[in-house]
Amino acid sequence: MGKVAVGAAAVCAAAVCAAAALVVHHRMKSSGKWAQAQSILKDFEEKCGTPISKLKQVADAMTVEMHAGLASEGGSKLKMIISYVDNLPTGDEKGLFYALDLGGTNFRVLRVHLGGKEHRVVKQEFEEVSIPPHLMTGSSDALFDYIAEALAKFVATESEGLHFSPDRQRELGFTFSFPVRQTSISSGNLIKWTKGFSIEEAVGQDVVGELTKAMERIGLDMRVTALVNDTIGTLAGGRYNNPDVVAAVILGTGTNAAYVERAHAIPKWHGLLPKSGDMVINMEWGNFRSSHLPISEYDQALDTESLNPGEQIFEKLISGMYLGEVVRRVLYKMADEAAFFGDTIPEKLKIPFILRTPHMSAMHQDTSPDLKIVATKLKDILEISNTSLKMRKVIVELCDIVATRGARLSAAGIAGILKKIGRDTLKDGEKQKSVVSLDGGLYEHYTKFRTCMENTLTELLGEEVSENIIIEHSNDGSGIGAALLAASHSQYIGIDES
Repeated sequence: MGKVAVGAAAVCAAAVCAAAALVVHHRMKSSGKWAQAQSILKDFEEKCGTPISKLKQVADAMTVEMHAGLASEGGSKLKMIISYVDNLPTGDEKGLFYALDLGGTNFRVLRVHLGGKEHRVVKQEFEEVSIPPHLMTGSSDALFDYIAEALAKFVATESEGLHFSPDRQRELGFTFSFPVRQTSISSGNLIKWTKGFSIEEAVGQDVVGELTKAMERIGLDMRVTALVNDTIGTLAGGRYNNPDVVAAVILGTGTNAAYVERAHAIPKWHGLLPKSGDMVINMEWGNFRSSHLPISEYDQALDTESLNPGEQIFEKLISGMYLGEVVRRVLYKMADEAAFFGDTIPEKLKIPFILRTPHMSAMHQDTSPDLKIVATKLKDILEISNTSLKMRKVIVELCDIVATRGARLSAAGIAGILKKIGRDTLKDGEKQKSVVSLDGGLYEHYTKFRTCMENTLTELLGEEVSENIIIEHSNDGSGIGAALLAASHSQYIGIDES
């Protein structure tokens, strides 16, 4: 019996030793993998660095590119499009105005009753209409006829007595969020379709002319008095509420900025100087690029594989379309090279754009002690379960790196605009307020992004100057802003309201 017991003990001891060795080996292996994952994260963080010195270089580069874009067509990556908007709303506008907001698979028609300084916006009504998919790739007439008919139906719901004068045409502001070569305040030729539209015969045509012909075909007496994009609409909506508004920025799925320039500071403008002395410039700042931008290997790969390689570089670093995708790409590398999620790469993690910015924002802003929201998002979107708290903390850190870079670069862009118009310094005791209107889901819903952007702007400009710079949320500028621009460019301005 003794020999059996001793033998059994020896076998057990050997098994225990082997198991212990396996555990140690596993730990060494997993700690090696963990170190590798941490190294990937740290390397990415360094590439995304935005120290103030770098941000000041980005802001200066933005100002330089603005000058170049205003000097000549094609002189810069920034298009610096002349919008022909030279009269922004003042608050004195009165009457009934319409707006049409076409920017995707839905469009909105709006009716705004303005009551001047005293009553401001008396009443606002709108209706949303979805565009049947076959019209997005059909004929130009079919699309614009559909829009004109929806507009006519909406006009028919006008309350009695609202349309103040039967001998006047109704006036419409048209927000058209596709690339257009503007030729006047109320005309512009379509450069190309985006967002799933593809109507070849409309390219190169005046979109206001197309809409006007469609309205005439059904006997709708309405005149388009302003053709604008959503950023200029946001600027108009902001200025209507606050005369100190000097610029507008959209931070949503995409990004853009517009601002008020002195007309004589636009060398490529060859027309008569407007009475107001001002001209609104649509920067198309998503296309800004500079050697000072902190670009990582993940951003380069994203750009190469995108539909528009080499274009919209700034947008790919700061806008809602791309932030979540950058996070996914870093996670993929950690899964591939450091077995971050185990021995196999989760299938869903291989799908581009599966991780959207709202998911990233929810994980980044998770305040629960065990990061429950992070765990839920990973499970629901990527089908990754059984993550440790340590792993979830790494994912929050990764979201923070991507959002912080985007927010700080956005602030540098705004600082560049303020510098261009001389609002980045204090003039001898002058306390002139400068307001920047912001809109877009990224700015509105991603609190950490918004806070970081605002704090960075203060850091860039200094406390004293920052006291006079205000960031204001301008909700739904693209809708009401177009109606306000229809009012400020009305053909009846100067004719007494009798």
